[in-house]
Amino acid sequence: MIACLKKSSWRAVTQQYPRGYHRTAARRVKRLLEPLKIPIKGIISDGEETIRSAVAFVFPTIPHQLCQFHYLKDAIDPLYEADRHAKTLLKKKLRGVRPIERALEAYPTPENEAIRGYCLAVRASLTDDGRSPLEASGLRLHARIKQINDSIERVQEKKDCPHP
Repeated sequence: MIACLKKSSWRAVTQQYPRGYHRTAARRVKRLLEPLKIPIKGIISDGEETIRSAVAFVFPTIPHQLCQFHYLKDAIDPLYEADRHAKTLLKKKLRGVRPIERALEAYPTPENEAIRGYCLAVRASLTDDGRSPLEASGLRLHARIKQINDSIERVQEKKDCPHP
């Protein structure tokens, strides 16, 4: 069995102990697991220093590994922050789509309905967030807005092109 210590479950165990008594809490975890008579082959945690030191003290012979999700999240944190900043800047540039939609509702023409469709696509793109660390929502927003822009340009080219 591999024990997985999450911050939430660790907090539940350590709440009754004063700050700094994580080894006592780790011993309690060990006592809770012993009656199960299942050998612990490894421990995975989020890498919090207090958990790591307590695990090393109470389970010195059992391998302890950082959770892969947390490892990836920590590794790409600078990229995530840059992506989040870029997304914020993109969102600032795209504000004001809803008032355009409302203005177009007053004049229902096929062209205005198409424009409202583009406005809806922009608003849908703005509300779709990725799941960090594996999806960059800022890059995805940029790609979707580019697709919308490319579509508008194609429509404009067809409109500007003289029909034979």
